[in-house]
Amino acid sequence: MTTGPSTPGDSARAAEDPAPAGEDLAALLTRALDQAPGKTQKDLAAAAGIKYPTLNAWMNRTRGTSRINPDDLRALANILRSWGVETSPRQIFEAAGRPVPGPTDAEREHRLLEIYRQLPTRSQRALVQTAEAMRQAASAA
Repeated sequence: MTTGPSTPGDSARAAEDPAPAGEDLAALLTRALDQAPGKTQKDLAAAAGIKYPTLNAWMNRTRGTSRINPDDLRALANILRSWGVETSPRQIFEAAGRPVPGPTDAEREHRLLEIYRQLPTRSQRALVQTAEAMRQAASAA
């Protein structure tokens, strides 16, 4: 577990340290719920907008984590942090065995959407196919 920054100025990096070695998503979520007194799997699922049976299957390791929507992983991190659990999106993604996406930037997303909307239908389809190929290549890396 992270014990805090080892040198001055490392506080931002400490929050992004990877999950403890060998900790998968089930172990991370179990540990996180232990750190959130009074919160249950059902509470976490509801707050994150994830179906309870799905979250329960991840925690019982009866469903794989390779296809979890990145927004669901971000939601888990946000909810856990709002409950006072020390975790980061990086820890959640790494525990799920998923590549850690770069930070979202509303201005870049808005610009990309503007460009997409200005394209003819055929070019929009090509852009979506290219983006899908980029995502698959990133998850294979």
